[in-house]
Parts: sequence; structure tokens; C-alpha cells
Amino acid sequence: MRLAGSTVMFALLLGAAPALTQESPSILPTAAQSEAKAARAQAAKHAVRRKAAPHITTPETVSAKTITPEPGPVKSEPALGESAEISPGDRLKIQSALLWSGDYTGSIGGEDPFFSAVKNYQKRAKSKITGILSASERANLLAAAKSHEDEFGWTIVTDPSTGARLGLPAKLVPQVRDAARGTRWSAAHGEVQVETFRIPESEIKLTALFEQQKKEPANRKVESSALRDDGFTISGMQGLKRFSVRAQRRDGEIRGLILLFDQMMETIVAGVSPAIGSAFSPFPERSMPFAAMAKPVEYGNGLVVSRHGHIVTDRGLASGCQVIVAAGLGDADRVAEDPDSGLALLRVYGARDLTPLALATDASKKGDITLVGIPDPKEQNGAKKPTEIKARLANGNAIELRQSVPMAGFSGAAALDAQGQVLGLMEMRNFVLTSIEPAAPAVRLIPADAIRNFLVAHNVVPAQQAGDARASVVRIICVRK
Repeated sequence: MRLAGSTVMFALLLGAAPALTQESPSILPTAAQSEAKAARAQAAKHAVRRKAAPHITTPETVSAKTITPEPGPVKSEPALGESAEISPGDRLKIQSALLWSGDYTGSIGGEDPFFSAVKNYQKRAKSKITGILSASERANLLAAAKSHEDEFGWTIVTDPSTGARLGLPAKLVPQVRDAARGTRWSAAHGEVQVETFRIPESEIKLTALFEQQKKEPANRKVESSALRDDGFTISGMQGLKRFSVRAQRRDGEIRGLILLFDQMMETIVAGVSPAIGSAFSPFPERSMPFAAMAKPVEYGNGLVVSRHGHIVTDRGLASGCQVIVAAGLGDADRVAEDPDSGLALLRVYGARDLTPLALATDASKKGDITLVGIPDPKEQNGAKKPTEIKARLANGNAIELRQSVPMAGFSGAAALDAQGQVLGLMEMRNFVLTSIEPAAPAVRLIPADAIRNFLVAHNVVPAQQAGDARASVVRIICVRK
């Protein structure tokens, strides 16, 4: 029996994108990842030897941290009354609470979205609409958000496969895995599914995708749909499940989200759907820490630092691996790690005449940088070509992306300055984050000096003569149990 809450829920989910669920074959998977199959075969072959290797550790448990989405560029509003007393940290907490409550819906009439959200909250609470929270309003808003976050395990993260920001009820959808075009979070038996996707418009136009999603799969019955110039929404029944699909296009690609759930879960899901709808941003202005994904096969990057097979990489990528493979070079052993710097040292034995990179001697620069790495194979339909991403190095070694882009498989990439010097190695922060506190940068630089000191401590002499750093970037494949 359909509940009235479903109509409200789908209206609030304006902005979810066409997702690719297990029951929705309307968007075909990308090319098979042959490297993953080969790596799995190597994992089985070397399992016994790896168990005996003292340098292989079990996966680390990452404690849950907290975050609120950072506010994007906004037009300034006069700082009046108590608004002038809000610290940046408190502003983020309040923004997160407004996302949860469904009041943070964007700018109204060109004003600051935060200011608009506060007025939405005050209107809904039947308070005086000033755009400035009183002490009691602020306390009530934060308390309500904290209660619901505890109940649902509310998290706000960036999906590394699509670059979209989304809010997730982690306790409802604890399982996470790769999807054909993005990432799927689901309940243990699939009762609730949240899935992202990203499709280039060169493959399918928005209008064609809209028509496709209304008809496929065959058991989909559309109850409401709307097509706009920049996106669409669809909702209805899919077999015995309710579904809601949303897509938005920009810069030659389409991104979106789907919510699919059993009818028996309707009253539960209706309680969290406003937060999912208001937190979802297909093309966010700023990146946030990335959703953690304990994949059986994970891709990243390493930087060759000696002609004898030494490779430095992100410690998180190399942790808990049954087998580590340097693509094109062979099996790699993890010989050292440094929890403080976040680095791991690998070695491929038998490799000779490699091209080691030279680390910059002055890595204290700020400003424009280029990230050079090899992304997850599914981002290139199975290819392994280096990709460059434009970014900016900010204070605290934070790396700010110039635009929202997929970052799956990009951890460990080289960071180059305008002259091509290697400033360091890129580390992605893969945390599952609740949304009530600010956190560390989503992407940060492990500077050249830290890498140099790490290498010297483990008797690896860094190269002195600079070559083409791009030739020193290799794909690293971690195979876990």
C-alpha cells in the first residue's frame, strides 16, 4: 500500500540521477577490467607466500570522523546580530543541519544560500523570518540534526567515481561496491539502494537517457516525470520497489542519483529522503573527503624513485593487500611505511632501467599545480593512460580541485608545479564521515621533503637529475581478501 509520504519524498528528491541498480540494466557496464582479473589470479597464486610475509598487515580500521559540507562561493550578506558571531566551524555545523532538515535548497533571488536556508528553517518553524538564527533556534536545529544523524548514521561524502557530493544514511546502506557507472550503497539484502552514475553526453544525450530510463527495465512503471534543459526526474514503481531517478547535465556529462527501496521500507526511508535530496550535488563547487570503499581490488598510483624498482605510494592504498602489483612491472613487496607522513615504500625485484623522478628542492610553493596519475580503469573503459587534473595548492598542503571531477584510482598521483617539478604525492582522504563537524582537506599533498626524508631513512637515494615525471607514474593494484 502506497503511503502519502512517498509523494513528499520524491518531490524532495528533485535532483537524483539515473542510477544503475542491479535491477536496472538500462545502462550497460563499461569494458571488463582485465587487470583486475589478472591481479585476482595472482592473489590466489601467492596467498600462502603473502601470509608469511612480515611486512603485509591486515586492513586498518579507520575511525569514523565527522564533517560538514563546505559552503560554496556565495554572494555576501550583511553580518547582522548573532550571524557575526558564527565561527567558520559553527557555520559548517549549521549548514550540515540545514542540509539534513531539507532547508538548504540553494540561493533564493541571488542571496547567500546559507542565508536563504536559515529563512526556510525559520518559516517552517513558524519563527520570525530574519535570516539570522537566535541562540535557541541554533540549539534546536543542531540538536534535531544530531538526533537524526545518530539514528540513521548520516554521512556526507564525495563519491570518488563520479565527483558528486551526496548524503547517505549509512546505517540503512552499509554495503558499498562499484557500480557500472558509479558507486552503489545498499542494505544487506538490497531493501534500500542508493546509486550514483556519470555518463558522457558523447555516449547518450539527456533526452534519450530520459526516455530510456522511463522504459527500462521493463518492470518499471512511471508515476511522475519531468524533463528540463539541464536534467530530469522520474519516479514510480519498479517491480515491488519504489524508485526515484534524477539526472543533471553540465560540461558534456550527465551525473545523478537513484533511490530504490522496498515498499515495506517506505515509512523509514521517507524520514531520511529530504536530507538525501538536499545534500545531493552532482557538480559541487568544493570537494570533500571521499567515501571509503573497501574494494577487493583497488587501484591507485605509485612514483618510481629508483632504477632498482623502488616505488613510493599512498600508505592507505598499500595497506591490507594480499598482493600488490605494479602494472607493467610485476608483483611488488611493501618494504616500509610511515604512518606519520602517510607514505609506503614498495619494491619490484628484477626491474631495471626504470625512470625515477627527481623531487623538487623547493616544495614550499603555493598556487596552480597539475596532478598526474592513472585513474581507475572504468574511467577510461579499461585503458591505462595517464590523466592530468588541474588544481591549486593551498594552505596546510590542501589541494583544491579546479572543478568537480571523478577521482577514483587517483590517490598517489604526482603533483607538479608549472615547471614540471615534483612537489610531492597526492593523498586522498577516504573516510566515512558524519556531517556535524569540519574535517581535514579531502585531498592533500605529501610534500617532496617528507618523501625525501622517508626514502633516506630506508636507504634509498633519491634521484638528482630531473626527467619527465610523467614517465615515473605507474598504476598500483592492491588485491585484498
